[in-house]
Amino acid sequence: MANRGLVTALTAVGAAQLLKLPLHYAKTGTWDIRKLIGSGGMPSAHSSGVSALAAYTATKYGVKTPEFAISAMLGIIVMYDAMNIRRHAGEIAVQVNDLDEDVEKLAGKHPGIYHKRRRERLKESLGHQPREVAAGSLLGALFGFIGGITAFKKR
Repeated sequence: MANRGLVTALTAVGAAQLLKLPLHYAKTGTWDIRKLIGSGGMPSAHSSGVSALAAYTATKYGVKTPEFAISAMLGIIVMYDAMNIRRHAGEIAVQVNDLDEDVEKLAGKHPGIYHKRRRERLKESLGHQPREVAAGSLLGALFGFIGGITAFKKR
């Protein structure tokens, strides 16, 4: 028998990842298949997964249990990290990636003579805006609640 809480959380992660593709298209007008496996963007798959696990645990075992406390703390840490640390790392990556262009502008007529251009750009889409985390959290909570109430019926 599969771990129903884990399956519920992974399903919520998959749903969030799938939603990124049409939401990105609606925002930009371009299809980017990389959104299906990449980090960052709307909605947060990390937030969706941990919220699904917490909602599933709360629905199935109650909010006064150690299981819920563990899943809720995991969720808080993951969502804090996504909105703060990882997002700021992404913002720093944007600035680092722009350094080559800035140096080229300063070099004037002799671009590339004063420094070696970086071969690889740093990944800029690492974290999430608060609304992306909130959307992922709501999506995950819905999946978790549904997973929790359907788990009771199968007993």
